[in-house]
Amino acid sequence: MADFPVASPCISVCRMDADTALCVGCLRTIEEIAAWGALDDDARKSVLADVARRRARIAVVEPVPDAER
Repeated sequence: MADFPVASPCISVCRMDADTALCVGCLRTIEEIAAWGALDDDARKSVLADVARRRARIAVVEPVPDAER
């Protein structure tokens, strides 16, 4: 079975939030976004783990309204 590179979490909603310094679409920092193409799969998985923690923290702080689910 062929190994595929770890896919980018980009969802084409590319705008940096001034308060958090994170992309509002993928929740990566500008440094993570810029480095993505040069990262190996282990480093990409580390970034994705950071993104997952950020997403979980945001979900607790800012629940999604029923109308947006």
